[in-house]
Amino acid sequence: MKTLIKNGTIITDRNEFQGDILIEGEKIAAIGRSICDEKEGDRVIDAGGKLVMPGGVDQHTHFSALCNVGDKDTAGYETTDSAIVGGTTTIVDFAPQDPGRGLLDSIDYRINVRAKDKACVDFSLHAMVTDLMDSIFDEIDLFPEKGISNIKIFMAYNGSPLHVDDGSYYRILENAKKVGATVFVHAENGEILDFLRRECVKKGQLTPKYHYVSRPPFTEAEGVRRAAYLAGKVGTPLYVAHVTCREALDEIKEARGKGINVNGETCTHYLTTTKEVLDHPDFNEAAKFVCSPALRDQEDIEALWEALNNGLLTGISSDHCGIDVAELKQAGRDDFTQIPNGAPGAGDRFSMIWTYGVEGGRISRQKFVELISTKPAKINGIFPQKGALEVGSDADIVIFDPSWEGTVRLADNPNGVDYNIYEGRKQTGKVETVLLRGNVAVEGGKFVGNHGMGRFVPAKMYAGCYSGI
Repeated sequence: MKTLIKNGTIITDRNEFQGDILIEGEKIAAIGRSICDEKEGDRVIDAGGKLVMPGGVDQHTHFSALCNVGDKDTAGYETTDSAIVGGTTTIVDFAPQDPGRGLLDSIDYRINVRAKDKACVDFSLHAMVTDLMDSIFDEIDLFPEKGISNIKIFMAYNGSPLHVDDGSYYRILENAKKVGATVFVHAENGEILDFLRRECVKKGQLTPKYHYVSRPPFTEAEGVRRAAYLAGKVGTPLYVAHVTCREALDEIKEARGKGINVNGETCTHYLTTTKEVLDHPDFNEAAKFVCSPALRDQEDIEALWEALNNGLLTGISSDHCGIDVAELKQAGRDDFTQIPNGAPGAGDRFSMIWTYGVEGGRISRQKFVELISTKPAKINGIFPQKGALEVGSDADIVIFDPSWEGTVRLADNPNGVDYNIYEGRKQTGKVETVLLRGNVAVEGGKFVGNHGMGRFVPAKMYAGCYSGI
């Protein structure tokens, strides 16, 4: 089947022009001005007055993951319809180890069970260490044949299965380098966090506010410094997840100045929301925003936007983690340390970054595409199949109405949980139509695709962080 998208303003990470896109089957066949007659398209989509961009690539999501309240999981792949309605056509989801499983078994289980017949977006996977069994180090050798180009470790969460000690981190760096994998790191000093949290509890400081009190910026900065130093000694590219503050940015800049290959991302909520929301007297309202690292100050927000513009940070993710307030976050009502961390956001990343970034005068349209789509695809070894409007690329395309104005409402794009952290905020611009591999998945802002239409996308090794993105 052929589809012609005509009369749109095409925006890539490099340029912007009026033109048409011809799709044959699942791929882009031609792109340019007046490339063909309408008769060549079995389906014609008039994008006059609209913007045409590559589908978003969200490189940091947690669908169907254990959320540390009994055996409950975060919202699953069946809720990825929210992501595609919001303009994201590909996620790079984390594959934590299932109980008793190694890295590779957990990846297979995620592809063949957790996501099968449910995913509404295409997906790649990061391996994620959540159980330091001996076998995981050798399993990294098999990443190339599995299409896994990244592995994530946690420096935080001392005393839990997620925590990776420095010696094990060093071994992972060595093994990752052998196969051309990038190491993603959650950089916070776990020992200091553990001490500060225990001190708060000892003093009876138990409300959500003390989540940010017990996770100060310097703990993140120290984690970045240590992670980068060790990565530099091994020579393995390092990618710092969810950077939140100026102090951490300073450490990335210093490491780069020493020739260390370190890059990083930030997330929508760290660019749009300050820590004061955790002061809300209503537990339910405050608990929505408990995420790690914690939210920061306005000056940190401004520093993050600057870092995105100057290339110190190379992507914007959602860190989507669908956890109900009414059920799961109640576990920490009497003790903030028991609140499961995380918030939904995959369905809002595109529109919120457009609103606060482009409409807010902080980034250009080309920079928007670079940060939301193109660089995340490069970093994760799936470019130019994803993240590009090029001949031969998958026809993952967003048609966006920049003139739309309104407010964010959960009812307009349900995300599988009982809240949206951006509820009631002003929104400028809206995703109108989305194609996934040439198939219309969103029309008129509503999901019209099929659950299970998403496919696993194997990643290439020696991805963007090795080649300079």
